[in-house]
Amino acid sequence: MSEQDLRAAAASAVEQALALGATGAECTIASGSEFSVTVRLGQVEKLKEADSCGAGLRVLLGQRQGSSYTSDLSAEGIRQMVASAMEIARITEPDPFAGLPEADELGQLPQDLGLASELTISTAEKIDFAKRAEKAALAVDPRLTNSDGASFDSHTGVRVFANSRGFLGSYRSTYCSLSAVPVAKSDDRMERDYWYSIGRDHTRLESPEQIGRRAAERVLRRLGARKIATRQATVVFEPRTARSLVGHVFAAVTGDAIYRKSSFLLDKIGQTVAAPSVTIVDDPTLPGLFGSSPFDDEGVPGRRNLLIENGVLQTYLLHTYTARKLGLKTTGNASRGLTGSPGTGHGNLYLAAGELPPEELLRTVGTGLYVTELIGQGVNTVNGDYSRGASGIWIEDGVLTYPVTEVTVAGNLSEMLKNVLFIGNDLEFLGSTAAPTLAIGGMTISGVQ
Repeated sequence: MSEQDLRAAAASAVEQALALGATGAECTIASGSEFSVTVRLGQVEKLKEADSCGAGLRVLLGQRQGSSYTSDLSAEGIRQMVASAMEIARITEPDPFAGLPEADELGQLPQDLGLASELTISTAEKIDFAKRAEKAALAVDPRLTNSDGASFDSHTGVRVFANSRGFLGSYRSTYCSLSAVPVAKSDDRMERDYWYSIGRDHTRLESPEQIGRRAAERVLRRLGARKIATRQATVVFEPRTARSLVGHVFAAVTGDAIYRKSSFLLDKIGQTVAAPSVTIVDDPTLPGLFGSSPFDDEGVPGRRNLLIENGVLQTYLLHTYTARKLGLKTTGNASRGLTGSPGTGHGNLYLAAGELPPEELLRTVGTGLYVTELIGQGVNTVNGDYSRGASGIWIEDGVLTYPVTEVTVAGNLSEMLKNVLFIGNDLEFLGSTAAPTLAIGGMTISGVQ
């Protein structure tokens, strides 16, 4: 179906719900094509090409609501979806906070965000990209004896949203990515690591050879890892691990966490919660990036939200329901699949870059642990307790010296944010969440007793 056909189907679903007595309705439709190929040791191991299309409808009967979903976008499929949602709404309990955004809150960004490109690369070229990346990785060093594969993935899709308050919007998006996962062996110990690149089309990816080399360099530096004694020290998170900390802050500032009183940042608006160098931003308006969109999943236009500015907490992230629960206004952060009520999502969520190049940051730190991998889920955003398995490289005299394994880094998110010592200038978006190199003082590194 064309984008215009999808828009017409969404509008029809809303109109039919109103005709059956709904006091409000909203419909989401997503359609897309995806491709994925994995090669291993030069041979195609997996290849998938798939198309998908589906619609979800939420209806309101006063304060009651019901949802339904269909992958059949024929006239009869839409009719059945509407009837099912209405039937469910009639038997649900009323919720005084349920409802659509106000009409004056709706809209979409007028500018082109550069979310879609023409994916002209052929299937044969995609397979060749993956083969070249793996070959380049294994050619770096004879200790690279195996591979978990190299993959090329691509997606093109359309998202449509309509509601009964006059909103109808849609946008196209594309992306492709290339990754390599080589395996190295030394002294009967095997290590693996990876590198990847992502772009709106293949011309914006790093070359397969560069991806392969970077993946190889990352795994080779893990060989000969040592265990270290338990100590207090500065921990430096490389960008790939630092962005997980930004994700923990996001989880603590969602309206869902706040109204449930399950956040270590509860009642902290206007208070200093981090070092003065810390600014965390949620911005879906940045052209070409992977968290950008012209409107959220309730039809509210995207906007730049400062979560933390110079260490001070500025806002929580809200959609219509959580905003009403808290007596506030939506911040345009509704996110959902195709059915049900929205949850809280983010656009491009990032820690603002500092001024230090990573090499200078390490020299300034002097001694500590450079974390390249985090393991496990030991993070409690209710009280801020933080404890995760880690591996990385020991920093001595400002230089990365030897790999470290089987340690745990621990602290409390409240103290960690305030103990940020240095922030690198190497912010790069390889997804919708990003952070530069980040140094945090006074953390506990649990190793050999």
